[in-house]
Amino acid sequence: MICFTALCVALVGSARAAIEQAEVTGGTVQGTVDHGVAVFKGLPFAAPPVGELRWKAPQPVIPWVGVKQTRAVALPCTQGSGAPGGSSEDCLYLNIWTAAISPAEKRPVMVWIHGGGFNGGDASSTDFDGTRFAQDGVVLVSIAYRLGVFGFLAHPELRQESGKSSGDYGLEDQIAALQWVKRNIQRFGGDAENVTIFGESAGGMAVSLLAGAPAARGLFERAISESGGVFAQPTRPGQRGGPLLSVEFAENTGRDFLKSLGVADIRAARVLATDRIFHAATDGSGFKFWPVLDGDILKAPNAELYRAGRFNDVPTLVGSNSGEGAGTAPPNTTAKSFLEIGKDAPQACAPKIAAVLARYAHDTDAAAVKSFEDLSRDSDYGWNSWTWARLHARKGRSKVFVYYFDVSPPDSTVGAYHGAEVQYVFGRPSAVARMDDARVSDLMRRYWINFAKSGDPNGPGLPAWPAFSDEAPRAMVFDRTPSARRLPNLDRMRAIDAFFTCVVDHAADGRVVPVTRRVRRR
Repeated sequence: MICFTALCVALVGSARAAIEQAEVTGGTVQGTVDHGVAVFKGLPFAAPPVGELRWKAPQPVIPWVGVKQTRAVALPCTQGSGAPGGSSEDCLYLNIWTAAISPAEKRPVMVWIHGGGFNGGDASSTDFDGTRFAQDGVVLVSIAYRLGVFGFLAHPELRQESGKSSGDYGLEDQIAALQWVKRNIQRFGGDAENVTIFGESAGGMAVSLLAGAPAARGLFERAISESGGVFAQPTRPGQRGGPLLSVEFAENTGRDFLKSLGVADIRAARVLATDRIFHAATDGSGFKFWPVLDGDILKAPNAELYRAGRFNDVPTLVGSNSGEGAGTAPPNTTAKSFLEIGKDAPQACAPKIAAVLARYAHDTDAAAVKSFEDLSRDSDYGWNSWTWARLHARKGRSKVFVYYFDVSPPDSTVGAYHGAEVQYVFGRPSAVARMDDARVSDLMRRYWINFAKSGDPNGPGLPAWPAFSDEAPRAMVFDRTPSARRLPNLDRMRAIDAFFTCVVDHAADGRVVPVTRRVRRR
């Protein structure tokens, strides 16, 4: 058939199959194609971190012979009952969705980092299905990383063994996955020089940590964080908090953990069964395993790195949800107990915490519960996103964009809860069931994809989304009538910031006391 019209050319082009087989690090992989989208599941990006490789940096992929069928997802990294099909230490795999028909297409690449409080979560969850992104011209990658005690155990023996540090194996896994993407993604029609990392909750926190990590420099060109960010000081011995631990806190935890196992050293711990390690770390033990300010992968707290201009300066998009704090108030929260928040701060900061609490109604017990949730939202999520954005705007050459998500999904009785925006970003069925939801989902996806393409979410036919600055603190507010407005709750976050600054200035150990004295699970 001879074609002369653009329509005919388009029809012929659409009949060609998406890339279904590729040569990657380790060998040949075979995916599946459905409705024009090729899917590759369970691609190894590192050797299984088991046996002698437990608590070591990720090692090179083990090559295979023949064609590896990538039709089934890998088990998620070891975690609790939240993984319905089970979990495994052998978990360093990634998934790819692409509609490219040629490796030469150079489509923008988006790499998803799942949440789960650094102790749970699954890169292969159907919530993160990349089909819609692939149909819209993106090569979507979702990555796994070691969790909990397997991903974040620090111990002096491990530091001596590596000659550098210990405790950030989960972050090293993310860096290894990004290195794999840089080396291989062009085989799937992706542009290795246009990679956007994005994640939600702990995944968004990981994005912020990678934004400050020298080891991640050059591995991504854009960054999106949904309800994430780590800009407070690390938790030190004798404190509660997270999700970033000082090396002293983390190694003390590691020593106590080995004692609880009844083993003499790391070598002996490596031969123990996975279940024994996991249950010792989680059965009411109180052990905390989160990213560690180890001095190698994470050189310094993000706030210090940004103030010094020593961060990975790439276009950044950050934001949080209006209902982040839903359900966080303790059962015994009352008007009286609300006034106890922040009481363990230095005495010199008492006026600052009083100024914070004065901005939240607490004249009745019901009002105190609602205010606790709002304060939790503003101090844990809003403050981190706002602090990240203003430091980036002050010190970076690239732009930063801020959003505020305020849409109650069809499955919600508590508004825009923590993680509610994910279904809209991925275009999941639950987010397009109602016409208004479908419009918000389409808008967010177009912004996210525009940002991945160019570092700017704006595009034809979209409400203008200005870059953020201290002088013009505007955010894109996603509600039933999305538009750019003054960032909500800004005055409250400024009061919280004044309190945090006071605590850092007056505490001998430089700590920040969490305002609501709790850590989110996701």
